[in-house]
Amino acid sequence: MFFFVTDLHGKKDRYKKLFQKILEEKPAAVFLGGDLLPSGLKTLLHGDSENFVQDFLIEQFTLIKRKLAGKYPRVFVILGNDDSLAEEEAFIEAELKGIWDYMHNKKIVFGKYSIYGYSCVPPTPFLFKDWERYDISRYVDPGCVPPEEGYHSYPFNEDEVIYNTIQNDIDLLVANDDLSAAIFLFHSPPYQTKLDRAALDNMMFNHVPLDVNTGSIAIKNFIELKQPLISLHGHIHESARLTGSWKDTINNTFLFSAAHDGPELALVRFDPENRKEATRELI
Repeated sequence: MFFFVTDLHGKKDRYKKLFQKILEEKPAAVFLGGDLLPSGLKTLLHGDSENFVQDFLIEQFTLIKRKLAGKYPRVFVILGNDDSLAEEEAFIEAELKGIWDYMHNKKIVFGKYSIYGYSCVPPTPFLFKDWERYDISRYVDPGCVPPEEGYHSYPFNEDEVIYNTIQNDIDLLVANDDLSAAIFLFHSPPYQTKLDRAALDNMMFNHVPLDVNTGSIAIKNFIELKQPLISLHGHIHESARLTGSWKDTINNTFLFSAAHDGPELALVRFDPENRKEATRELI
């Protein structure tokens, strides 16, 4: 059994529930799908007096590893658009200590499965831009801010940001791999699915209606073409409430989201060998 959570946004009560479930149920793997930390923009502008990554996240996973020893799960982690790229180094250092696998733009073989991770999302209305990319072109939806604008937690190459796309990144990551046993850990959901429905009904920007589907066209096209086994997503908190579903399919690919707009932890449990029986529990 595998666990999947996402969009915990530094809420310690949610993490404590996750830690307890890991200790009780001892899953084989845990997937963390981004937006894991307190607001990256607030941290950039005001600092992080606690150092959430070192003093809480890494410390708690280290304790769990000591307690579970040989039954410690394989932990796969990406960051999301509200997380600071300045924290990436700490995640890489923890990977070197065996705490987790930091998965952005990476492939790892785990048993019979290939695990892939990718953090970036299409341009949003938000001003923190560390993990934003143009999707399939330099088009920006009405009301959204281009990724080269806004705030970044690191010096960046403007040409690279302007001319790079999510589509290009995924093509380079996947190449010609066989994805029949692949599990993808994305932060963005695919476009026009049950997982990317935002609460933008009847909203306008400069007299232009806003698109209520805010996921990635590149990710949607990729899944339609390549048909991985499972694709995991977050980012749009209210989507499950609005559509009535936290899961969807694109042809033979099963899509799961653990994003949630309530105070609870949304814990998705899934078995890659029995995808139809995946569950989501609000704890």
